[in-house]
Amino acid sequence: MKNILIVAGTRPEIIKLAPVMLAAKRRGFAKLEVRLCLTGQHESMANEALAIFGIEGDENLRIMGANQTPNDVSAAIFQKLPEALRKYSPDVVIVQGDTTSAAAAAICAFNMRIPVAHVEAGLRSHDLDAPFPEELNRKVVTCTAQYNFCPTTYARQNLVRESVSRNTLFLTGNTIVDALRIISEQHNLDDLAKVHGSLRKPFVLVTAHRRESFGEGIEHICDALKQCSAKFPEYQFVYPVHLNPNINGPVRERLSNIRNVLLLPPVSYLVLLTLLRNCELVVSDSGGIQEEAPSFGKYCIVLRDVTERMESVDKGLSELVGTNTTRIVKAVSERIAKPIMVRKKRNPYGDGHASEKILDILMRAGKK
Repeated sequence: MKNILIVAGTRPEIIKLAPVMLAAKRRGFAKLEVRLCLTGQHESMANEALAIFGIEGDENLRIMGANQTPNDVSAAIFQKLPEALRKYSPDVVIVQGDTTSAAAAAICAFNMRIPVAHVEAGLRSHDLDAPFPEELNRKVVTCTAQYNFCPTTYARQNLVRESVSRNTLFLTGNTIVDALRIISEQHNLDDLAKVHGSLRKPFVLVTAHRRESFGEGIEHICDALKQCSAKFPEYQFVYPVHLNPNINGPVRERLSNIRNVLLLPPVSYLVLLTLLRNCELVVSDSGGIQEEAPSFGKYCIVLRDVTERMESVDKGLSELVGTNTTRIVKAVSERIAKPIMVRKKRNPYGDGHASEKILDILMRAGKK
């Protein structure tokens, strides 16, 4: 293995793949080139993630366009990525997770007979509509991958059940734990004064923006938060609100002007981690936060009916409540009354050294 090309574009992809690049530099592989090809999606958020780790892209496809659909993203990747693959002639292409761009990049590499490595392989909700289109995207990448880097035994078992060759399956842990370890060492995540002048402890962190929650779902979530804020006036409920009008509109309409509900504009990743590190518990529909919360010892109430991250649910670190108002209020009330000591339980997503394991596997493969 001489030449690795990482393809990434969204903020979560960069955050989860940056530790692989940093691990390669730290290990000082003399004959190993690890390059980063940015897709050019969400440019400002991607640049923020790059700056956090002090890394830069080697190539930028600049595929971003107004009102893009998943088909538009796929078409742009199919048009622009092959030229970069010819330019760098990688021995392997690494993609992460379940974005449309990751699936399209994996297909491009497969069609050009370049081995594909999938970081965070094997996650499954077993419902193509939740999340959509991510559940299909991750299945597509699996079909192309010669290296499936599974973050947990659950993920590996999913692929075994799908009859994926066991020779392609590697249990590594999740690189998000690596990323959070690096960030915690290099950045101050305790300065709440810089987040907002009105922020105070104790507070509950809320994030909700998934398209599955549009309509009645987000309305029920807001109703639950309104009830919780009245029931627990000593707690603040801090909600960075997505700008999508399907979220922003209902949230502002229902939760503005409530004394102990603090609605924030979208926040940077470092601010989000500051909130997560200092909250009492988190209420979220985010898949990423389900992984990040255990790393900070926080219990997560998940605003989804199904999740591809059942590890934390089964270990009692989180629970699924969907968007049902009664269930949300009940879960928040129980956890405020009787907190669960997440810090005393083993993190199901890894030990913070997944990146080194991934590189070791690829280097060993390169010697065969």
